[in-house]
Amino acid sequence: MNLGFIAGLAGTILLLAYLLYALINAEKF
Repeated sequence: MNLGFIAGLAGTILLLAYLLYALINAEKF
């Protein structure tokens, strides 16, 4: 478990969460 792997994993999760949030907002409007 090196720091680069953890940072990459966290970045991927944040990106997916942001895309999901954008999709939900697109559905509202």
